[in-house]
Amino acid sequence: MLKQCLSLLLLLGCATAPAATVELKGKASVTGTILADKRDQIVMDIGYTVLVIPRNQVLKILRDNEAAAKAIVASAPGPAAAPSQAAQAASETGAGQGFYRVAPVAAQEQSVRELAYALGSGVVQVRTPAGLGSGFFINPDGFLITNFHVVEGETQISVEVYDVKNGQMERKVFKLVRIVALNKFGDLALLHIEDKDAPRFVSVPLGEADKLSVGDHVFAIGSPLGLERTVTEGILSTKTREIEGGLYLQTTAQINPGNSGGPLFNLRGEVVGVTNMKMSFGEGLGFAIPVESVKFFLNHRDSFAYDNDNPSNPYHYLAPPSRMKKPATE
Repeated sequence: MLKQCLSLLLLLGCATAPAATVELKGKASVTGTILADKRDQIVMDIGYTVLVIPRNQVLKILRDNEAAAKAIVASAPGPAAAPSQAAQAASETGAGQGFYRVAPVAAQEQSVRELAYALGSGVVQVRTPAGLGSGFFINPDGFLITNFHVVEGETQISVEVYDVKNGQMERKVFKLVRIVALNKFGDLALLHIEDKDAPRFVSVPLGEADKLSVGDHVFAIGSPLGLERTVTEGILSTKTREIEGGLYLQTTAQINPGNSGGPLFNLRGEVVGVTNMKMSFGEGLGFAIPVESVKFFLNHRDSFAYDNDNPSNPYHYLAPPSRMKKPATE
C-alpha cells in the first residue's frame, strides 16, 4: 500500500533540516528530513533515499519536537501521571513549529545579497486606508506577521506580495485578508490571506534572538515610505534596550515609516525580530521586537484571537468598583 502511494526521487547536495514524522493513511508513517513542502507533495529524505509523498496520502506532519513530545506522553505510566516539564516544553514548541518554520540547526551564514534574493518573496507590504507597513509569511498557507499599530482600528486590509520570476519582479495584491489574532501591548498582529486564488507562499524561518551577540550583522527587508523590498544592513547595537517596560533589539539597520511589521534577519536567514520603531531625532537608532515574543504570541494565538464582528475583542475591561462614600457628618 505504501509503495503504491510513494515515488522515489534522488536528490544530491540538499541542505539538512530538522527531522519530522509524516503520518500516512493506512496507519503508516515515515520519519526523516523534509526537503520540500509543496501544495501537492512532500519531498522527504529518509537516509538511504528520497521519497516523494503525495499530499492526499498525508494525514499529519509531526515536527521533531512535536514527535518527541508525543513519544514522551505515550510512554507515561498512566493517565494520572502529570507530564514532565520537558514534555510540556516540547509539546508547546512542537505545536508552534507545526504552524511556523524554524531554520535548520546546521544552516550556514550567507551574504546579505544571497539572503535578500532568497527571502525577499516572503516579505510583503500591508496596506490599510490609513497607511501602510510591512509583514512576512510564517508558513506557506498565507499566515503572516505584522505590527498591531499597522492594522489598528482597520478591517479593510490588503497585502501586496512580490515574487521574482525570470529576473523580473511580479507583484500581486490580495484583498481578502482576515485578522486572526492581535496583541496590542506586544504590538503584534497575525493575518491570513483568504483569497480563493491564493497560491502557496514563500515563508521565512524564525530564529532565536537570545543567541545574538552585540555587534552581529543583521539586515531588514520592508517598505519604508512605500518603497517595497528595500534592504538595509547594520549591526545589533544591544539586545536589551528597555523602552516603556519592554525589551527591544536595537540596530543600526535603517528603519523608517513603512518598515513597521517587517522582519529583521540574521546572516543565517532567520527572523530574529520584528521592526516596529525608530528614534526620529537620530540616525541608526532602529528597534525590533525580539522573535521570542513573536513565538510566544503564535504559540498562544488562541488567547489573542480576534473576532471581526467585535473589533474591541479581546480587550474588554470592566469598570472598577466605585468606593463607598462615607456618610456625611452633621
